[in-house]
Formats: sequence, structure tokens, C-alpha cells
Amino acid sequence: MRQSPMFLFAICTMIFPSIIVAQYGHCVARNGRSGECINAGRCKTLGGTSDPANLCPGDQSIQCCTYRDCPCCLLCGQGCNGGFPTAAWNHYRFTGLVTGGNYNSKQGCEPYTIPSCDHHVNGSLPPCQGEEPTPRCTHKCIDGYPTPYDKDKHHGKSVYSVRSQQEQIQTEIMKNGPVEGAFSVYADFLAYKSGVYQHTAGSFLGGHAIKILGWGIENSTPYWLVANSWNEDWGDKGYFKILRGSDECGIESGIVAGEPKLN
Repeated sequence: MRQSPMFLFAICTMIFPSIIVAQYGHCVARNGRSGECINAGRCKTLGGTSDPANLCPGDQSIQCCTYRDCPCCLLCGQGCNGGFPTAAWNHYRFTGLVTGGNYNSKQGCEPYTIPSCDHHVNGSLPPCQGEEPTPRCTHKCIDGYPTPYDKDKHHGKSVYSVRSQQEQIQTEIMKNGPVEGAFSVYADFLAYKSGVYQHTAGSFLGGHAIKILGWGIENSTPYWLVANSWNEDWGDKGYFKILRGSDECGIESGIVAGEPKLN
């Protein structure tokens, strides 16, 4: 960690008070496994473009835009030491990203190269020990992959910020699928297991990029449903809920989204 018309708004508020990911459940089932690479979390949120936005074309087991390609973005930040979400999105739009998959999956052009580890929990994986060196930018698909690197690229059609009002964010999710957000992480967040997170105690640890999938209400408390990049052993099987409508920890202040270029 480092650092739409009003009528449609009304429809969001009245007809969709509970979670709305069911329509795209087959596309958003994967949450991230960044391993010991901070910036991978930022790049993994580009997985939002491989959710409903690209209509899940072809083989849905292969991610349409790999986070392995992000080290090739010189303006995206400091590699595994952190980065900038908007820059990663613009890299996807103007330079393009190739296909990939999880560590050791041998899926796509460039599967992820850093093994998974457990973040802040004692789970089924080895504990994360620190930051991995940033992988080299290779511009080369794995051996045996049938498509040349340059031919495997996917590009964005548009990249844009979403205003911080919850109705604007809800509308964007309904129209185009999951969005990227970033928020301030405090020590009490690391121990999250269930319920709707609200910061109550602990020191500030840094910023963190995530993917907002939908929203709901739990015990009269409105929340955003969010996919983290700390694998399934953390939180609620890799997901968490955070208070919606009051910019909790800045979750609604830095929303970025985009649309893929469909050929």
C-alpha cells in the first residue's frame, strides 16, 4: 500500500437497494491475487474491463487484460512499490494490455509471475514477507502461446473519472460494470472478516486500489461490495463491504472507469 439522467438515478435508488452483481456474476467471480506486489493491485483492478464491459468474449477462463503487462508502463508509478490508477488505465487505453492469468496458470500471453501469499491472515498460503522485485517488462508471450505479443493486445476506448456521488457510481456500475476505487487503509481494516467496514481505530497505513462490484444494505447499513487483491483467505473470501454514501475512507472520491475497444 502507498500511495446519467436523474430518472436513472431514481431507478438505482428505488429498484436496486440490494446487491446488483447477479447479472454479471459469471464475469466478476475472480478476485485478485497480487502476491507481494503492491502495484499489481492497481493493475488488477483493470480486471473491471474484463467483467461486463467486454461482454466476456471467448474463453472466460482467460483474463482479457493482464496485470503482468503493467511493469511496461513507465508512467504508472514505482512498479511493486505502488502506482497511479488513472495512469494504469491510460496505459491500457493508449498502449494496450495482453491476455494473462493467475500465477502458474499458463493462461494467456503473459500469466502473472509472482506467487500468491497470505496478507494479514494465517491461511492456506505462505505469509507475505515483503515486496517482490518488480517483474521485467518483456514484450513477449510465454512459449507455446499461439498469438504474437503485438497481436494479443487489447485497448481501451475511453477512460474517465466518475463523480463521487453514490448515485453516479451506481449508474456507472449498472451501465458498464465494476469500477476502480482507492481508499485510505487503517490498521483496523487488516482484520476485516465480515459485516460493513467503518474505520474506528488504528493508524493510517497507506492507500489501496480496489474494484467496486455493486452495493447493498445489511442491517439497515448501506454498503459497497468490493473485491480486494489479497486472495480468498483474507476478509470474506477475498471481498469486503464498506460503508456507502459518506465517502468512508475516501472510497467514493477517486473512482476511475473505462470502456474497452471492441473489435
